[in-house]
Amino acid sequence: MKFAFYDLETTGISPAFDQPLQFAAILTDERFGEIERVEFRCRIAPHIIPSPHALAVTGVSPARLTDPSLPTLFEFMAEVAAVINRWAPAVWTGFNSIRFDEEVLRQGFYQNLQPDVYATQFNGNTRFDVLTALQAVWCRHPNFINWPVNENGHPRLKLDRIAPVMGFEGHNAHDALGDVEATIHVAREIATRLPEIWGELLQNRLKAHVKGRLEKFEPLALIERHGPEGPEATIGCFCGYSAENPNEAGFFDLGVADPTAYCGNADNYDISPMVERRSVGDPPEIAPPIIRPFAINKSPALLSVDRVDAETARRSRIIADTPKFRSRVARALADRFPSDPDTSKRPLERQIFDGFYSHADKALLSEFQRVDWRKRQEIASKLENVRLRRLGRRLVAFHAPELLSPTEQKQYRSWLREHWLAPKSPDTEWMTLEKANEAVEELRGRDTVEPGLLEEIVAFVGSYEARVPT
Repeated sequence: MKFAFYDLETTGISPAFDQPLQFAAILTDERFGEIERVEFRCRIAPHIIPSPHALAVTGVSPARLTDPSLPTLFEFMAEVAAVINRWAPAVWTGFNSIRFDEEVLRQGFYQNLQPDVYATQFNGNTRFDVLTALQAVWCRHPNFINWPVNENGHPRLKLDRIAPVMGFEGHNAHDALGDVEATIHVAREIATRLPEIWGELLQNRLKAHVKGRLEKFEPLALIERHGPEGPEATIGCFCGYSAENPNEAGFFDLGVADPTAYCGNADNYDISPMVERRSVGDPPEIAPPIIRPFAINKSPALLSVDRVDAETARRSRIIADTPKFRSRVARALADRFPSDPDTSKRPLERQIFDGFYSHADKALLSEFQRVDWRKRQEIASKLENVRLRRLGRRLVAFHAPELLSPTEQKQYRSWLREHWLAPKSPDTEWMTLEKANEAVEELRGRDTVEPGLLEEIVAFVGSYEARVPT
């Protein structure tokens, strides 16, 4: 088994509307011995305004964002894809990577027309998250370390706080390579000192293994983070897959409810309120849901239970013996996310999961990666998938605007102007000039940003205002 530990530094916190600026990865053997390491940086894409807060935190100089010696984002994503392909099969591992870095990679592959959006899950690759493992350790082994806490006494499971407590010195936080080295150290400590829990969690990276455990209907512990107090362990059992997403399962909390009443009235009992998910930050008086939805393909912290009392075992068997109830759960899970009849109105970035690519389109995308921009323009026009054609035209506008017709150039300038000057609203998920200027003013009110860097950020945001297309 090989581990591919990796991390990204990005222009902001939105996987869909920000971009990676740095990718670092270290390939190790199963004992965490280093085999190879890589590090790439790129310059900023033409349409993206970086978050001033992100620049202040990472210390990335705006001059580096436009350094002509760095590859474009398109070239950068091709380099990352090549590494993933060359290192396969490997366990792609990070710290909070499944919730963030993985999503950034997917968007980077999608928006730059890489054929394999799910590269870290194909060719024998699997995914694992050290933060998930750490949350499980916090619940199961509270004396494992002297856990760092915030001013309210709640645990701070942040890499820059955890790694030093575990003995990792010289952590270069907010640098991708530094974070990778720290993540390997934390993983090694857990695996060495708690091999049983590490091994059990590692098996959960395999979806088939998770399904096999769930479908025995035996009580298990599901560990998740729901609030500021820290991760919580729910003792429950599987109660059905979503009718529209086979990767989403329902987990019945056997400690808070007896399923007898619900299963006995499976035909007419409204179970939809049972699957409403509590959000991080909700006040403690909000009751947790009886049925917790979770993704079986995201390496969940699903652990065995040493001692199961008779009542808990009885409750789990009731669910196992009532398939009609599980069917109702499947429908209730799916109904949480009603389908949008017109997906084309959503931003292109939000259409990433609107179906798989045809074999013909995947072949064209592979060719797209190997040819020049004039040929890419031709290939983009031949793609069957509308969103891929639109992304192809966007890439041509970014990297070879001289190939556009006068009408296409006008359309591109209009789109860019609307993108940068979009009004603040829930639908405007990306960084706009208005948001960037507000962020700059917030940074001016702090004394944590080095003055020289702050002035560079101010000037860089101002450069966008000077370049707004007319």
